[in-house]
Amino acid sequence: MNYDVEHTEIRESVARLCADFPGEYWRKCDREQAYPKEFVAALTEAGYLGALIPEEFGGSGLSISAGASILEEIHKSGCNAAACHAQMYTMGTVLRHGSEAQKQQYLPGIADGSVRLQAFGVTEPTSGTDTTALRTAARLEDDTYIVNGQKIWTSRAEHSDLMLLLCRTTPKDQVVKRTDGLSVLLVDMRECDDKSLSIRPIRTMMNHATTEVFFDNMRVPKSSLIGEEGKGFRYILSGMNAERILIASECIGDAKWFISKSSTYASERSVFGRPIGQNQGVQFPIAKAYSQMRAAELMLKEAIRLYEAGGNPGEEANLAKMLAADASWVAAEACVQTHGGFGFAEEYDIERKFREARLYQVAPISTNLILSYIAEHVLGMPRSY
Repeated sequence: MNYDVEHTEIRESVARLCADFPGEYWRKCDREQAYPKEFVAALTEAGYLGALIPEEFGGSGLSISAGASILEEIHKSGCNAAACHAQMYTMGTVLRHGSEAQKQQYLPGIADGSVRLQAFGVTEPTSGTDTTALRTAARLEDDTYIVNGQKIWTSRAEHSDLMLLLCRTTPKDQVVKRTDGLSVLLVDMRECDDKSLSIRPIRTMMNHATTEVFFDNMRVPKSSLIGEEGKGFRYILSGMNAERILIASECIGDAKWFISKSSTYASERSVFGRPIGQNQGVQFPIAKAYSQMRAAELMLKEAIRLYEAGGNPGEEANLAKMLAADASWVAAEACVQTHGGFGFAEEYDIERKFREARLYQVAPISTNLILSYIAEHVLGMPRSY
């Protein structure tokens, strides 16, 4: 499947939408650390955030290649989908593992945007990427879970109605495998009071709307449990390939934006009586960034092909994310270097995109963890952690 051809109409439509949100809009949001609510509303109204939800639940029922095209085009246009991309893929846990009643209750609202599922509570301050060491616990009393604990880097919690929460329902010392005893709760944050659920924004180097979340005897009905109790770690993992693919597409979009900016400026900017792009010292970093972007794009297409064929492309999805993140960062470096001092000026948007691109070396999974995965699961080397 060649999604570059098949989704041309979608890409053009997304580009037209993004044209209504130029750099000035994003710079204002950035300065004020404001959530881009107008942009999110426009994407929602156009149906893009419900693209992957089946038609029977009110979505568009599109393939992941269409979702990748949407997110790539957003970033290629100089915008940023991080404010809302979770609305597109986090619902996958409900779709794949939720009960029929949960799907009927929540998916139509997520599809039309009347309900936001953008918060994903997994990481904790003491455990980091060691998910099995998380301490947030849920104790079942009658038909209610009592939740206590803390999450960090829970992005968009302030702008979400629902949260997918991974917590421990069986103490770690009572399970055979450390991945057992973890459960997923679909928390309706609208029903929680401020004492039991508190959200604290974290200011970061980019406008990412991320937070720290505290649970103090938060009461969640048993009906909020996704799938079977104690099987939550597997449910979370099942959505990782889709997440990797979609985030990789954003990185490809960023790389294309940086490369376009660099090559255009290098061709137009004249110093010492000739375009700076005539100098190989300027040309080569841009050309190298392009070559890395194209290689990453091909890996992404392979991951998409395998995913849409019903496979489990763990290797390809992880490599696509890592290579695309690397490509976007190399392109960002080349773009700043090409523009010189102007690359640091707010009005050119390069410094903003530069800061945003750096995130993907760390999140939603760090490069080191991907390398560990490849070493163990692809190359057969001893587990390193």
